Amino acid sequence: MTTTYLLQVDFPSDGPFGEQMATEYRQLAESINHEPGMIWKIWTENSEDREAGGVYLFDSEVAAQKYLTKHTERLRSWGIADIRGRIFAVNGPLSAINRAPLPPTAA
Repeated sequence: MTTTYLLQVDFPSDGPFGEQMATEYRQLAESINHEPGMIWKIWTENSEDREAGGVYLFDSEVAAQKYLTKHTERLRSWGIADIRGRIFAVNGPLSAINRAPLPPTAA
């Protein structure tokens, strides 16, 4: 079993949200697929609470940390503060019981 790492990032956001977010950040989303060690990302948003972020799965803690550093710098360059990022090791056997979208080697 290979351990995977979950990166959770969220931050205050005035938008865009919904379809506008999907349109405006499409190129960014496509570029994230090329980040070393990234397996998948789920984009998150809460327009009512004015927050956005994402949940990522990486193949190593080092890759998750490198991406968190890069993404935090990018967000800060956009004028975003109060960025919260946390990295967790994934318990594959328990997550598989609950149908987590993990690579076969991580379950």
